[in-house]
Amino acid sequence: MIIQERPIPALAVETSACRDLGPLVSMLDARNPLLWMRRGFGVAGIGSALRLEFSGPDRIADAAATWQRVVEAATITDDIRVPGTGLIALGTFAFSESSTATSVLIVPAVIVGRSAGHSWITRVSTGKLPPLTLPPAQPFGEAYRVPLQPGALPGDAYRDAVRTAVASIRNHDLDKVVLARDLVGQLPESADLRVVARELALGYPDCWTFAIDGFLGSSPETLVGVSGGSVTARVLAGSAARGTDAVSDQDAATALATSSKDLDEHEYAVQSVLGSLRPHSPNVMASELPFTLKLPNLWHLASDVDGTLTDGSTALDLVAALHPTAAVAGTPTPLALSLIDQLEPFDRGRYSGPVGWVDANGDGEWAVAVRSAQVSPSGEVTAYAGAGIVADSVPERELVETRLKFRPIVEAFG
Repeated sequence: MIIQERPIPALAVETSACRDLGPLVSMLDARNPLLWMRRGFGVAGIGSALRLEFSGPDRIADAAATWQRVVEAATITDDIRVPGTGLIALGTFAFSESSTATSVLIVPAVIVGRSAGHSWITRVSTGKLPPLTLPPAQPFGEAYRVPLQPGALPGDAYRDAVRTAVASIRNHDLDKVVLARDLVGQLPESADLRVVARELALGYPDCWTFAIDGFLGSSPETLVGVSGGSVTARVLAGSAARGTDAVSDQDAATALATSSKDLDEHEYAVQSVLGSLRPHSPNVMASELPFTLKLPNLWHLASDVDGTLTDGSTALDLVAALHPTAAVAGTPTPLALSLIDQLEPFDRGRYSGPVGWVDANGDGEWAVAVRSAQVSPSGEVTAYAGAGIVADSVPERELVETRLKFRPIVEAFG
């Protein structure tokens, strides 16, 4: 469903090359940052030329159709033509079709971008374009701490939920379910959200760091990338804590790579992605064996997926086809979603939903919104972390896994 449907405006868009303006985060609005970045490259948005809101079971498909209408009505001047230039929208979608959280596409009024070989500024307007001026870096606000405390599903209740899920799996009701729990806190009134984005980007440079509509995080998991007819994804499922020294760290990676529990969990997630992509890319393939991906706080089992699109699908079309994957819901998906509704006493909001960007060609990059937190207009911070539950899951170990996954957000706010 499109919320408050209005006539599609005719946007004027112009991308110009510029000098490197330095760190992208420093140019953002302190209370409403718009950011998509990895390894220092990406786009920073300032202001809003267009905001589109969606909800319900068709929210992503409605967004894809609406975005095509926006593109068709726009006048775009872009001499650089690299990913992130021209007309783009940053977006975040709710995990559940019944969520009260709004799914959005936002076209910034000004976009500053950086890639390995280019720096650019894009102006967007519904009328005459404003003069080309480079946005200045703004000093960061004072440091602050937001202690995050257990929310609606504290540790004991989470262990009970895992036990219930394991019993259901062993009863052959389903194969896997992903259960999340929540932490909550209150942001100081004058807090600069760019501080959180900066900490996430510095601490997890190989992840997608994002800030869109008060939703911030650093995700290691690529839901889908589309570029010039090629499609890619990175599936993460199965994880282990890093070791305390080189030997124990390598032992942890080896144990993860040979764990039947984690390998089973990972295979469910890979097959979920391949099954969703094959109607659009019959030749899509995953790496033969998962590899161990090293992050500052965790080892993950990871598989890369790639293929060639045969039906002209856009990034948003594929996001609609893929979400939710087994990595964030479970398998079979309908049964897993039903069990999540029973065992999670909260609305996940945008957690574990798609987050990313799309351009006028339908290309884009979208991640699974994990390692994330939502900041409400009143400053309430809500973070979620989940674990994949299979027949061999041990409640205490799954609780520990969620603590490890909370670490990026807890440290960024604390």
